[in-house]
Amino acid sequence: MIITKTPYRISFFGGGTDHPEWYREHKGKVLATTFDKYCYISIRSLPQFFEHKYRIVYSKIESVNDINEIVHPSVRETLKYFNCRQGLEIHHDGDLPARSGLGSSSSFTVGLINAINAFNGIISSKYELANSAIHIEQDLINECVGSQDQISAAYGGFNEIDFYEDDTFCVEPKVFSKDKLNELNLSL
Repeated sequence: MIITKTPYRISFFGGGTDHPEWYREHKGKVLATTFDKYCYISIRSLPQFFEHKYRIVYSKIESVNDINEIVHPSVRETLKYFNCRQGLEIHHDGDLPARSGLGSSSSFTVGLINAINAFNGIISSKYELANSAIHIEQDLINECVGSQDQISAAYGGFNEIDFYEDDTFCVEPKVFSKDKLNELNLSL
């Protein structure tokens, strides 16, 4: 069994400049941080004696035999993207509810990608995790979302994120003294 723990994020500045429609023309910049609330994904092989091939547990429970029958868009498209053919059981637990406005869906997607890669013996870089999640959410699911949530979930910490016209990005961690972090936390 593989279990991932992926943080949620708070964005301070630059929201909207992380959308491809914007940064492909103007570049973009976001200042964001993750915090101590997480999305947990567990994944394991599903033994063949079950009547279903895939079991996905989140606010609902799905038990299906074909990836295309999966209702949860991130699970369906991520499993298709990674060409998952064996039976799997996937569980989601989150410290915050969906649609909280704190990047929960991207934390889910990044956590699921990380879990599937680990399950297959692959360790991805933070850049690869973020890029895969951006591709799945924007291109495969066709969500109208920016790119900061996936990057924050993959990298964690307090970061300045620059977006470029060629769909690449750069993450610069911001380091603060303990006193400055306490001051910021007291102002949130």
